[in-house]
Amino acid sequence: MDKVDVIIVGGGLAGLSCAYELADSGMTILVLERGDFSGSKNVTGGRLYLRPLLNYLPDIWKDAPLERHVTKEILTFMGKENSTTFELYSNRFNQEPYPSYTILRAKFDRWFADLVSEKGIFIIPQKNVEDLIRDGEKIIGVRTDGEEIGADCVVAADGILSFMAEKAGLRKPFHPQHVALGFKEVIALDSKIIEDRFRLTGNEGAAQLFLGSLTKGVMGGGFLYTNQQSLSLGIVVGIHSLNQKEPRLEVYKFLDEFKERPEIKNLIKGGEVVEYSAHLITEGGIHTIPKLYTDGMLVTGDAAGLGLNMLVTVRGMEYAMVSGILAGRTIKIAKEKNDFSASTLSHYEKLLSESFILKEMNHFKYTPMVLNNERLFNQYPQAISDLFEKVMWVDEKPKEGIYKTKIKELKRQFFNLKTFKDWWQFRKI
Repeated sequence: MDKVDVIIVGGGLAGLSCAYELADSGMTILVLERGDFSGSKNVTGGRLYLRPLLNYLPDIWKDAPLERHVTKEILTFMGKENSTTFELYSNRFNQEPYPSYTILRAKFDRWFADLVSEKGIFIIPQKNVEDLIRDGEKIIGVRTDGEEIGADCVVAADGILSFMAEKAGLRKPFHPQHVALGFKEVIALDSKIIEDRFRLTGNEGAAQLFLGSLTKGVMGGGFLYTNQQSLSLGIVVGIHSLNQKEPRLEVYKFLDEFKERPEIKNLIKGGEVVEYSAHLITEGGIHTIPKLYTDGMLVTGDAAGLGLNMLVTVRGMEYAMVSGILAGRTIKIAKEKNDFSASTLSHYEKLLSESFILKEMNHFKYTPMVLNNERLFNQYPQAISDLFEKVMWVDEKPKEGIYKTKIKELKRQFFNLKTFKDWWQFRKI
C-alpha cells in the first residue's frame, strides 16, 4: 500500500486551506476531490466575510478572484402582495480591508486549488473515496476506486453529509431539522446595469435578504448578491419544515415564483440564467457539531457542522477556511511528536474553541430554536408590510394619525399571549 503523510478528502475551502497551511511543512500531502475540479461541486449564496480570515490567511487576497465588496445591506419583508425594504449604506463598509465580498465558488475554488498546487500539493480530481482503512481503532488511510492509500492522518473535508466522519463513527446522519436546502441561479447581467439598478459605484456590491411569503410558510428565506457581471439569486428552505407541509410543495417552483415578483423581476430584467445549483446547508448550530477527531483523523468545515444562521447573516465559508488552517496547524504538532493519536489531535478542538468560530456559534446557540417559529416566515413579514402600507395609504376618507394606525395594526397582529412568547425568545439571541 502506497503511503503519504496526509490525505485530505475534499478539495473545497476547508480542504484547500488545510493543504495550504501544510504546504511548507515538508510533508507529502494528497488532496482527493470528487468533482472534475475544485469548485465544480461547491455552492454558496455567496458572500465571504474577509476580515475574520486576515489573521489566518493574510497574503492571498490581493490576487483572489473576488467579485464585489459589499457596501449596501438590504433586508426585505415580503407579504403576499406587498413588501417592505430596509436598506443600510455605510461608508464604514467602503474602507479597506473591505469587510465582505460576493463570491462565485466555481471561480474562486479553482483559483485557490491552483495556488495550492503551485506550492507542491498534489490535488487529484475525479477521485471518489469509498472507505477508510483501519488498524484496530486507528484510521491509517483511505480506499478509493479500488486503490488503497495509507496516511499518518486523514482530514475529512468532504462536506455536510461527510461520509468519512460517519464511517469513522464521529457523527450520525443529520436529522432533517438540522439541515436546509439552498438552491440558486446565477443570472448574467451587464456590470453597468447592475450598478445602475442597485445604485452602486465601481466595485461596490449589494447583499439583499428576503423573508416572508416567498417560502410559503416554510422556514427559510431568499437572497440576492451582486457579482461583477451577474446576480446570484436563490432561496433556502428548512428540510424538516418543508416535510411538514401538506399538501407537499414542489420546492423548485419557489424560485420561479419568486422571480415573477415585481420586486425581483425588475432587478433581473434582461438577464440570462447561466448556472443553476443546489446544496445542503447545516442549520443545527453548535448543538450538532460532531466529535472532531479520532486516532489518525480530523474533521473540518461543513463536515464538522461549522456553519451558522444568524438570522440576518449566514456564516460558513470563513469557518471552513479557518478550520482547515487550524487542522493543518494541529497536524504539524502531531508530526513533530510523531504521534497522530486522538490525544494529540484533540489540540484541534482547543484551537477551534479559542478562535472566533466556536465563540460565535456559542453566542448564537439559541438561534436554531428561534428559527423554529414559523411566524418569522409568514405572519411577521406580512404584518410589517401591512403596517407600512396602512401608514402610507391615502384615500377619500380622513386619514387617522400615524400613532393610532400603528397601534391598531400592532394590536391586530401581535398582541396576544402566544406571539408575545415568540418575541420573548429574541432575548436569547
